[in-house]
Amino acid sequence: MDLSTIIFGILALAFVGLIVQAIRQMATPIEMDDEDGESALEQARDEVPEHDEEDEAREPEEEQEPEEEQEPEEQEPDEEPEKEQEPPAKREKKPADRKEEAARLRKGLAKTRGGFIARLGSLFKGKREIDAELLDQVEEVLFTADIGVRTSQELIDGLRKELDKKKLGNPAAIWDTIRGHSAEMLSQPGYGALKIPKGVKPFVVLVIGVNGTGKTTTIGKLAARLKDEGHSVLLAAADTFRAAAVEQLAIWAERAGVEIVKPAKEGADPSSVIVDALKRANASGVDVVLADTAGRLHTKANLMEELQKVRRSISKWVEGAPHETLLVLDATMGQNAIAQATMFKEAMDINGLILTKLDGTAKGGVVLGICNELKIPVRFIGIGEKAEDLREFAPEAFIQALYESADA
Repeated sequence: MDLSTIIFGILALAFVGLIVQAIRQMATPIEMDDEDGESALEQARDEVPEHDEEDEAREPEEEQEPEEEQEPEEQEPDEEPEKEQEPPAKREKKPADRKEEAARLRKGLAKTRGGFIARLGSLFKGKREIDAELLDQVEEVLFTADIGVRTSQELIDGLRKELDKKKLGNPAAIWDTIRGHSAEMLSQPGYGALKIPKGVKPFVVLVIGVNGTGKTTTIGKLAARLKDEGHSVLLAAADTFRAAAVEQLAIWAERAGVEIVKPAKEGADPSSVIVDALKRANASGVDVVLADTAGRLHTKANLMEELQKVRRSISKWVEGAPHETLLVLDATMGQNAIAQATMFKEAMDINGLILTKLDGTAKGGVVLGICNELKIPVRFIGIGEKAEDLREFAPEAFIQALYESADA
């Protein structure tokens, strides 16, 4: 082996050694960086769970606290109105409300008082004794009033009986007798507001009457009244032959905040609309269903047949329904209202009357004739356009307001 070959081998070994050493020096910092990186990641991972645990521990506390606060907040408003509505309404507000209602009733009956009541008052003015001529004049006034012939005759007969018994010594005694007989005529069993029994659901009220009497508007006002009393109410727009009636009732439903079932098309079967309303009422647990009906006087026979069909359909879906059948009459019609009431009573079992537009007529005395001849109680009277103007009927309050000028 020559010398050059040996030298080359030694240099090669030395060069390889240098390379190995260089590689070792380069590998050492890389491993240190990795260790530092891993330690940093481990610290970051260790820190993240610690913060998450704290947040998770805090979040339930923040969620639980509002839930604990919301429950009493929801209960307190429910309890407070009950305490505020019942006792104060009976002890503090009721006397004021009665005075206000009495004043509004007097105002509503002003035109009626200006009718036959004013005429009677003029007869007694300045009179101190009762004679045959005075009694004849009283009889003439009563017979020309809108209270009806039969009712007028009964009042006159009552006056003559009292006179025969020598109980009528002066005009004031005549007023007392007329007032007393009038109050008896109006005090038919069942007068006043509807009473919704707790065990009957839905309580179905069928409202009937001739178109133009204010029937649809009255239903809307009644819905608002029942809603204010705490009842859930559903309206059935079954006056399907008058598109305006459906639209009008829909407006009242929106005002009162109650639901309404409308016909799919104009001229639909009224019974089907009411049945749909009863189905919805049963499904949603509604307290009261108020059903509007058609009132086409020019087709008397067809109208009555239709009403009877509606009654039969209702009774099939709700036992004992309709629970109330209310007849709406226009007080401005005078004695014609008596004829309408007689016609409807022949076809339907009527539970009560609603007399509308009393504030716009001098013929409000017709309520005496209707109650006396048909023996039907008055539920409500209308003395204005607002919902609160549909007033619960109270015979004594009505008589007091009607004969107020006479008493003076």
